[in-house]
Amino acid sequence: MAKNAFFENFSNSGEQNLIEDLIIESIKVYGIEVYYMPRTINAEDKLLNEDDLSSFDTAYLIEMYIRNIDSFEGEGDFLSKFGLQIRDSMTMTVARRTFDAEINGYTGEVRPNEGDLIYFPLNGKIFELMHVEHESIFYQMGSLQTYDLRAELFEYSGERFNTGIPDIDNRYDIYDMTSNTGVANVDSVDSFADNFPIEQEADAIIDFTENNPWGEDNY
Repeated sequence: MAKNAFFENFSNSGEQNLIEDLIIESIKVYGIEVYYMPRTINAEDKLLNEDDLSSFDTAYLIEMYIRNIDSFEGEGDFLSKFGLQIRDSMTMTVARRTFDAEINGYTGEVRPNEGDLIYFPLNGKIFELMHVEHESIFYQMGSLQTYDLRAELFEYSGERFNTGIPDIDNRYDIYDMTSNTGVANVDSVDSFADNFPIEQEADAIIDFTENNPWGEDNY
């Protein structure tokens, strides 16, 4: 039996635009402004599918809706054999039309990409996109209006920041961001570090001036 021809639920562009307008307005009312930072690939390793010299050169202010209502998702804060681990995650929703206007128009990114970063101003933390769900609300009136961005707390691994926003660029101030080289700044020393006492204890155990500190013969 054929579909009723008097009711068109999947190709009515007028109602599709109306739903998208309402979603954008709702995000503007109930959402929060964040900074979206596209990742720039500078030295891609095609074998390992990674880039050791990634950089973030721009940050775009855009509104998103926070889907978490109680707290951050993820494993939270816990102690492990590596020390204190913070595994916060969150899910944010951005309107497709907003993303196209605020980011795609400048960068050419047709969608949010995994690996891009979001600066969350409420707690001053940076989150990395782990997955982009493009069908979160399944084809209302035959179209898609939003992206759901699942992000985890960013773990710094040598990336360079030069967005022009001090709160972001100065976050990893142990690195020389002014020269944009990512080389450690030797003038910045953690006063609570135990490097020097550990080095003294090690010198008392092993004499590295010997050619063979592990045996009696000195070759």
